[in-house]
Amino acid sequence: MFLLDRESPLPLADQIETRLRALIEGGQLAAGARLMSIRQLATQLAVSPNTVVTAYDRLVAAGLIESRGTAGFFACEPVAGAVDAAWLEAGEEQEPVWAAQQANDQRAGMLLASSGVLPPSWLNDGLPATVLQRALARHDAGLAARCPPQGMAEVRERIAMMMRTQGMTVDGGRLLTTWGATQAIDLICRAFLQPGDAVLVENPGYFLMFGRLRQGGLHVVPVARRPDGIDLDELEAACREHRPKLLFIQSVLHNPTGWGSSAANLHRVLMLAHQYGFLIAEDDTQGHFHPGHPTRLAQLSGLERVIYVSSFCKAMSPAIRMGYIAAEPKLLKPLLREKIYSVLTTGALNELVLLELLAAGRWRKHVERLQQKIGTARTVAARQLREAGVQLEPPGEGGLFLWGAVPPQVDVEELVRDAYRNKIVLMRGSAFMADGADDPHIRFNVVYSQHTRLADYLRPRLAAVATAQDALRRARATG
Repeated sequence: MFLLDRESPLPLADQIETRLRALIEGGQLAAGARLMSIRQLATQLAVSPNTVVTAYDRLVAAGLIESRGTAGFFACEPVAGAVDAAWLEAGEEQEPVWAAQQANDQRAGMLLASSGVLPPSWLNDGLPATVLQRALARHDAGLAARCPPQGMAEVRERIAMMMRTQGMTVDGGRLLTTWGATQAIDLICRAFLQPGDAVLVENPGYFLMFGRLRQGGLHVVPVARRPDGIDLDELEAACREHRPKLLFIQSVLHNPTGWGSSAANLHRVLMLAHQYGFLIAEDDTQGHFHPGHPTRLAQLSGLERVIYVSSFCKAMSPAIRMGYIAAEPKLLKPLLREKIYSVLTTGALNELVLLELLAAGRWRKHVERLQQKIGTARTVAARQLREAGVQLEPPGEGGLFLWGAVPPQVDVEELVRDAYRNKIVLMRGSAFMADGADDPHIRFNVVYSQHTRLADYLRPRLAAVATAQDALRRARATG
């Protein structure tokens, strides 16, 4: 098909991606044409299958090829022109709801370089179609099965078993299933907060939550996030001044920075919660991607004053939305009431599928594979972003995100808008700031950001600023 230049400094996966891209965009590989299997191409080019997988994953992410399960990979029709005007935008460009919509619309040809999702090809092996049939066979009523509002007892106990392996002492009676973590956050707001209540949030933090809190008439109090956890001095000062009702915090693989939290930091957070009487909502949505055994608030507290939230959506499948809340019964009861008021219950099909995945051991193996692939993607993405001129902050312990700053003279607003015109979705740092402050950072999804298309876009734009800075310094030196 083509040859690789083994003397080139360009990695082999990048060369394969570039060659295949040229064949597809040039029409030599027509839409619908079947590509060689991963093993066949690896054999022909004398490279490892993982090298071909990396190239294929990037092409899938770019919308140039698609995976059809066991049938293989097929070329797609190259997409040109403006974004389809028939799409209804939920908000203005770069607003939180707009950004969330981009990741879920999956518009052809868009590179979701700042999204919080994985490419479909990374999730297919975790939820094969055969699982659905086995899941339905678990219940006599099949598709007519009903789900208890708290969640199926066997599902909750399987989740509890998983949590116990992570060091959290919990049983099925302390769990409530939800339609993902987004609904879990909404239930917490409904059950425990009233208009005017002060709520502490990390800054930067989960951008979509800020709007939800303000929508409920709540007083949002930002507290700075550091590489080792929330800023404890700012947290205590905020407690003294505002007497908060609740703190939302991500102790593991914080979004958007990817940072973790030290055990000492988390111990102090719990002490302040006891001292000032506020509840803690620990959002562990990204925790499945952590390659080790991080410390969590739910683990240290035994769930005292802590409401733990997590989700299977990011790592399992967006088609089967499943999240869960763990809390003491006195806190879980109002959450259950709010769930019944708002949606009554979750879907029995979703819970049966999750039960099959957990009981068969598929979930554990799938997550382990994802962690390894994400680790490889982080290495590639970090290298390419640095070479393009992005200054990466301390990279954290793993996960989907890198938090990178552009040079001071770069207009971040204009950069992300221009990137969108070039079919690259970037999110500026200020979108993650609860106080709306200007910020030079961009959140990078490591899976999509390993794509050479992003580095090729950023490099000349950031280099032009660096060249202008050098010229100005030389002029001042000689002047």
